[in-house]
Amino acid sequence: MAGSTKKVIYAAMLGNGLIAVTKFIAATFTGSTAMISEGIHSVVDTGNQMLLLYGMRQSKKPADEQFPFGHGKEVYFWSFVVAVLMFAIGAVVSINQGINRLSDTTELMNPYINYIVLALAMVFEGVAWYMAFKEFKRVKGQTMGYIEAVKRGKDPALFMVLFEDSAAMLGLIVAFFGVFLGHITGDPVFDGIASILIGVILGVTSAWLAYETKGLLIGESASKKVVQGIRALVSAQPGVVHVNEVLTMHMGPEYILVNLSVDFIDQASATELEDITANIDTKIKENFPYVKRVFIEAEPRSKRLAKKVFPGALNPMPNKRRKDGGRPAPKETKRIITDTP
Repeated sequence: MAGSTKKVIYAAMLGNGLIAVTKFIAATFTGSTAMISEGIHSVVDTGNQMLLLYGMRQSKKPADEQFPFGHGKEVYFWSFVVAVLMFAIGAVVSINQGINRLSDTTELMNPYINYIVLALAMVFEGVAWYMAFKEFKRVKGQTMGYIEAVKRGKDPALFMVLFEDSAAMLGLIVAFFGVFLGHITGDPVFDGIASILIGVILGVTSAWLAYETKGLLIGESASKKVVQGIRALVSAQPGVVHVNEVLTMHMGPEYILVNLSVDFIDQASATELEDITANIDTKIKENFPYVKRVFIEAEPRSKRLAKKVFPGALNPMPNKRRKDGGRPAPKETKRIITDTP
């Protein structure tokens, strides 16, 4: 999937780079603020796609002593940076250009150049958008809607490119009407309004993208389907009495960390527990390839229930000396069984 996503990003970056050059050339000859805003939009998109590629490359760095779970979240960080830059540079500059244009009475020159450039830009953006949409549709499958796929998606690079290209297409339409109305009426105020609207489009898009990537950056769980599948798989293993809890976190688009609390049979010896947990680890990774690490905590179900119903009941005064002058009772210990990488 990463290879397909990279192809989409390269296509979008190439298209936006060519479009940016043509837009700035058109703005130079015509004096259109809307075209300047569109040029800025394309430059920001090109830079954003470079950052996404950088984040994807960084996320592939192997784990080390300082980062034992790898660098998978790099792609989430740089995706968030992309959203911030889109607002800080694209939206703010475009709105500022539009406001300044409202007080400028200079008419547009050679507006037909704008029409040609906008038409070419729509072709380039249309191709890039189609490639991004086609890949996004393939990844989301037939069971989810588009909004749901964005909310549940764990690879921000793909839907960010799709959203950027969608915003770019909408911005081109706004720029066209701004230039067209300014041309037929001779009033440059429409050009300024178009620039402001392009800035608003960028602002709304960046806010949405920042919101969607925030959860991934903080630590979002795997999908319900994966969590339920892991619970069912572990529950069916010999020696397992009950699965108390399944905690998951995406450390990257293709890296899931799993933490399990399991109640094993009381009769199991230490050696048998090692065999059971090793089997669970293997089964999970075979059935869910994105799961890279599994940690298993052996905990009786009764203690788990007691903690939920009576928090602190198992150790009511852990830090105080008893009234009889004795030493505090030792804190509860648990057997922790983890996997090997």
